[in-house]
This record gives sequence, structure tokens and C-alpha cells, in this order.
Amino acid sequence: MPLGAGTSVRRLGLRVAGERGAAAGAELFARWLAAEHERFVLWLPVALLGGVLAYFELDHEPALWLGPSIAGAGLAAAVMFRRWPVGRALGLLPLAFGLGIAAATFATAGAPPLAALPHRAVILTGRVAAVETLPEGSRITIARPSIDGAAPIARSLRVRLRRGDPGGLAPGDTVRVRALVEPPSDPSYPGAWDVQRDAFFSGLGGYGFALGRASRLAAAPRGAIAERFEALREGIADRIRAALPDAVGAIAATLMTGLSTAIPEPDRAAFRDSGLAHLLAVAGLHIGIVMGFAFALSRALLALSERATLYFPTKQIAAFAALAVGGAYLLLTGAHLPIERSFAMAALAVLGLAAGRRVISLRSLGLAAVVLLLLAPASAVGVSFQMSFSAVLVLISGYEALRPWLARVNGARSWLRRMGGHVLALALTSLLAGTASLPFAAYHFGHIQLYYVLANIVAVPVTALWVMPAGLISLPLMPLHLEGLALVPMGLGVRVLLMIAHGVAALPAARVAVPPMPAWGLAVVALGLAWLCLWRSRLRLAGIPILFFGLATPMLAPPPDILVSETAGLIGFATPAGVFVARTGRGASAFTRDAWQLLWRSGPFQALPQTGVVAGGALRCARDECLFRPHPGGPAALLLRGKDPPASCPDAALVLAPGVERDECAGIATIDRDSVWRNGAYAVWLDRGVRVLSDRGLRGDRPWVPGGGAAARGAARLPMAQLPMAQLPMAKTIPLPP
Repeated sequence: MPLGAGTSVRRLGLRVAGERGAAAGAELFARWLAAEHERFVLWLPVALLGGVLAYFELDHEPALWLGPSIAGAGLAAAVMFRRWPVGRALGLLPLAFGLGIAAATFATAGAPPLAALPHRAVILTGRVAAVETLPEGSRITIARPSIDGAAPIARSLRVRLRRGDPGGLAPGDTVRVRALVEPPSDPSYPGAWDVQRDAFFSGLGGYGFALGRASRLAAAPRGAIAERFEALREGIADRIRAALPDAVGAIAATLMTGLSTAIPEPDRAAFRDSGLAHLLAVAGLHIGIVMGFAFALSRALLALSERATLYFPTKQIAAFAALAVGGAYLLLTGAHLPIERSFAMAALAVLGLAAGRRVISLRSLGLAAVVLLLLAPASAVGVSFQMSFSAVLVLISGYEALRPWLARVNGARSWLRRMGGHVLALALTSLLAGTASLPFAAYHFGHIQLYYVLANIVAVPVTALWVMPAGLISLPLMPLHLEGLALVPMGLGVRVLLMIAHGVAALPAARVAVPPMPAWGLAVVALGLAWLCLWRSRLRLAGIPILFFGLATPMLAPPPDILVSETAGLIGFATPAGVFVARTGRGASAFTRDAWQLLWRSGPFQALPQTGVVAGGALRCARDECLFRPHPGGPAALLLRGKDPPASCPDAALVLAPGVERDECAGIATIDRDSVWRNGAYAVWLDRGVRVLSDRGLRGDRPWVPGGGAAARGAARLPMAQLPMAQLPMAKTIPLPP
């Protein structure tokens, strides 16, 4: 290249270095693109999930055309840049994002509207959809019930029968019962578990309890296949519980039919605290064991025939036999979403096995996620979806990265080393799956289990090699009334599981409370996990700091200082000396208290004193009022215990008047009976000014929110919101008075 008159040697060197750097960067990008371009498709399910979560993040219903419009724009961009892999991928991402919004929007539009339930005793008449056995009594679900002889409502009602009611009801029967029913309750605090949203998408309209005995008006028609299959489930569960009483029978019935309501709470808590709760939630592990057992048994039977071994594709035949058995188990356990997802992945695995392809891969996991999100988008905000998909994602990616090392271990000639390799693989599986799902369990439940690897390394083989096979053998023996031959060994295995669960749960610090993670922190954790697992090159390591940042976000979202329940029946004050609770009326449920304890990570609540100073002066109570100042020098809140507004506006930044219908003081925020009735539960922060967040302000005007909440429109929200966040802009900030 000729030199210009004014060109210096230094400029020429910089120019050459720049050209070489650009060439090196282009070459590096080309190598990365060659290594990762096949992985771009794996981000489409992530974008689809992002669209679903974006829909649930809104505070009002979007237009039906919003999702299809975004998807159409993404499709147009993908077609326009189809010759450029990165451009095509960047176009497909908004396509998947728009499909997620559209799927959630249309699922909501297709759901039946909320049912208006009277606040009095009513006579319910309708068809029994399900019968559940509880530790004490039973519960029925009535489909399309008629209330006091009126036209049937579109939603189901779940009614707990009186203790001692013999019932004798079966799915498909027409029943008549006098009961008190009410709609699903509001969240216990802004951002808590949204029971109303779950009930809306599951078709439930309310819950209640019977005031008298239920009477059967008509038996189930013979042609009702769904009801007869549900009756078969109940019959199998009853036979198992008759042969194996108490908790052993309840757990055995759960493993075979998915009906888990009869498990006593202490045993359920032991499984939860030991990290074995997944054994009671029939899903991927169970259907994997069932199909694996069916596959091994089918191949063993085919191997008995020399002709079949030589001339038939026994591997493929056994795979399809396992698929058929897995489908039957899917129906037997109720075909709920977690096991439907697992069966979808198992079906893909069978098809891959028949075609000679890899059985388990990230693409099959992504395809299963796409199918489930399009069919049931509301499952994306549930703990089952989040924990199971994160666990499988890390398992597939982890074994993919560790495959060379595991191949050397499994290739050992010594039987002792091979046995050690199997134990190591089991421990590795528990470690990967348990660690991946740990942040999601901490977010939803507020606790983590420290000994989950220890518990699973023993309990999973017992379940897979002893308990489940014995239970499967008992099913064909039931028509011959010989099920006891298999149920007795199964019961012994279940007792071993109970011993493991209670033993591990009794270890020191088996269950540790963790600080609440904000919703956006969990989203960061999910992004970091996807980044770490989906890429193949060293670029994946960037997911590690993203993960650590997401795990550190609880430090950025302190819990509130005050909580007011959805009925104003409970008002809680968090202090360094513990949580003090004032019971101000009816509606103070144990469910709300438990939710508050998880949020505040506190022990038993203390009653607010009638008079005196507690918590180092943070609470000062007189006969008619209590002054709460949690931060020295910060704002204070005044609780009025009477039913009359104060004679003059107090020297406080916030007034809590649950017994007052309406109270207004200029410049002072007030939470009274009227505001709670309109806006639900409240959370208050008193650190920098006064920040007030209501449940209606957080959830907005959505179809599953009773009463609308249109006044809260325009409030910003975050996906998967569960815990309140002090940084939310809808929290009303009030300056301190001079």
C-alpha cells in the first residue's frame, strides 16, 4: 500500500494493527458462530417462556392481537435475514416471544369466568368429578354445580365432607350437599402465592365445607369413561390403603395413583425437610422408573425366544411396550401437568431410540417445554415447571460436559470400580438436579435442604429397585385378589423410605430458612442457568457471575416492616426482637400466619402487648393505640385499636385503622377498613420515607383478580412476582414531615 505524503510510520502501524485486530476478531467470531450456531434454536423455548412470563407480568389484559403481531414481526425479520444465521436467530426470538404472549392471552380468554358465590349456606347439586381421601375425612370436587337450584356455573367447587360422613360417593355420581363455599382467598401479602390465579386456570371456582351429610341422587352412568377411570384410581388406592394402613398405605397409594391427600402432615413434612418431597410428587422420576422397568421386563421376555432375538428388533419393541405402560401409568396417576411433561419427554426418547438417535438431548427438552407452554402457559409460573425443567436442563448439560470423564469411570474392568462408578453417578445426579432446583425451591418455599444428596443417594435406589417394581407387580394381581403378595414387600420398602426421611430430617440444620429472593432475582438466576447450560463454548462461563448475582439479590430486597392481611384481621410488625402481631378481627387464618413466617423467617409470633414498650422501644403501646418506629430516626406508623378515627391527625407518617371504615388526614397515608376491602393485603416499608404496596396495586386488573383493581393500572411489575420489593415504583413514597 503506497504511503501518502502526510502519513507517518506510527499511523501506518496503528492502521495495520487495527486491520489485524479486526481480522482476528472476525475469525474469532466465525469460529464461535461455527461452534454455536446449532445452539441458537435452544434459545427459542427460553424466548417463548419469556413471552409467557411477560404476559403474567402485565397489570391488565393485553389486546388479543399483541402476541400475534410480535410473532409476525419476528417471522418477517427471520425471512428477511434467512441467509445470515445470527440475523435469522434474532428474528426467531421475537417470533417465539410473541407466541408466548399469544398462548397465555388465548388461554386466559378461553377460561370460564369467575363465579359469584353467595355468603351463606347453599344447597349444591352436581356431578362428582373427583373424590379425595384426607387424613381425616374426604373431599369431593363437584363439576358444574347448581347453587340452590339455579343454572349450573361453569366452574367446579371443592367441598370437604363432614368427618364421619360415610359418603360412598364415586366419580360420576350426582350429589346433593348443604355447604358453605367461598371463592379462593386473596394472597396473604402483596406478591405471595396467588391462589386465585392457580384456581382460575385449573377451573376451580371456590372451596368450602359441608354442613350436613352428602346424599347421592344418581349413580354414575356406565358410559362415562372418564368417571369410570377416576373410580378405578380410587378403587386401586382404597385396595392399597386397606392392605397397608396408615402413612405406609397413603404413600404407596400416592406412588401408584398420584392421590397424595391421605398422607399425614408430619410424614409429608419429613419428606420435604429431607429433600425427598419429589418422591411424593409423581412426575419424571416415577414415570422413568415405570418405563425402565417395563423396558427391562419386555427385553427379558423377548430374550427367552431365540427366534425373536435373532429376527425381531427387540430393543424397539421393548421401547414401544415401555411407552404403552408409561401411557397407562400417566392415566392412572391423573394425567396432571408434571407427569404429562415427563411423558412427553419419554415419548420423544422412545422415538429417538426407535430412529437410532440420542435418547435424551437439550433439543428434546426444549421441544417438551414448547409443547407444554403452548398447551398450558400458566404452568410457567408454577414451582413444578421451574424446578423440574431446571433440574433436567442441568442434568443433560452436566452429563454432556462430563461424558469423557464418566466414560473412563464406566469403562473400568474391576467390578468394584464399576460399582463405585454407579454410586458416583447416582450421587452426581442428585447433586446436579438438587442444586439446579435449589434456588427455585428457596424462592417458593423459603427454605433449603442441606442433606438432599445424602437422602437421595439411598432413597432413590430403594424407590427404583424395590418400592415401585413391587407396586407395579401388585396391579395385575388385584383382579385375582392376590395383591398382598406384592404390596407387603412394597410396604416394607415404604417403611425404609419413611425411616430415611425422618432420620435425615432430624439431622441438625436439615432445613434452613433463606432470605426472600425478589422475582427479578429469580429471573436472573434462570437466565444464568440457561446461559451456562445452552452454550457449548467457553462463552457459557459468563453464566456463572450471572448466577451469583441472581443469588445475591435478596440483599437488595429487604422484607417489609409491616404486613396487613387481606381481611385486616392480622397486622404484623417486624422488629429485631421478633414479629409482633395484632389480631384486629375475624379472618386471621393460619395459612396467612404461615406465609408471613416464611417471608420474615421468624419463629412463633408474639402478641402485641396491651400497654408497654417492647423490642427496644420500636413498639410503644397504650390502651387505644400503638406507635411503631422500626428504624431509629425514621418514620413511624400508628395503629388505632378502636373503631373511631382519631380526634386529631397524629404525629406519624402512616395510620393503621383496621376498625375504621374510612379515615383521612392530609399528608398522612392511611390504611383503613375501606382501603383493605378495595385493595387487599398491604406491605409497608418504613426505612426511607413510607412506601406502601397493596395487593391490587401489584396484580392490577386481571381476570382472576376479583373486583378488578382498575385503579391500580399503570403499575410496573416483574415476572414470577412472589415477594414484595422495596424498589417497585408503585410503592407510594411519602416524605417525612419537617
